[in-house]
Amino acid sequence: MTATAQDHDDLAYNVFAKACPSRATLEHVTGRWGGLTLGALYEGSLRFNELRRRVDGVSEKMLSQTLHALERDGLVFREAQPTNPPRVDYELTPLGRQVAERLLALIHCVEGAMDDVLAARARYDETRGAL
Repeated sequence: MTATAQDHDDLAYNVFAKACPSRATLEHVTGRWGGLTLGALYEGSLRFNELRRRVDGVSEKMLSQTLHALERDGLVFREAQPTNPPRVDYELTPLGRQVAERLLALIHCVEGAMDDVLAARARYDETRGAL
């Protein structure tokens, strides 16, 4: 058994096990809108509509569902201001910042490799036919 596999066996949770609650959190974090929302909030506190503009393409409904899931998981803090009209700000919790830092490293890795990815797609499409 490798050191990595052994370390994984020592954890209280195992995302590879079907019933493990960590699997749902991983889904919230790595889903299309969860990852983008966490990345956007890493820059600082945002109001709902500011966040929606920052995460281009997300619907109001999907952003609301995403924020609820991330708040429930303890990654996002929602602060409602008692003003008229009501003001709601969203920001990362300390745990959310830890997760977002790792996501942003992955995002930057993917963005930096896009020339290679696009070239690989072109080669694939040439040899196997475009999808």
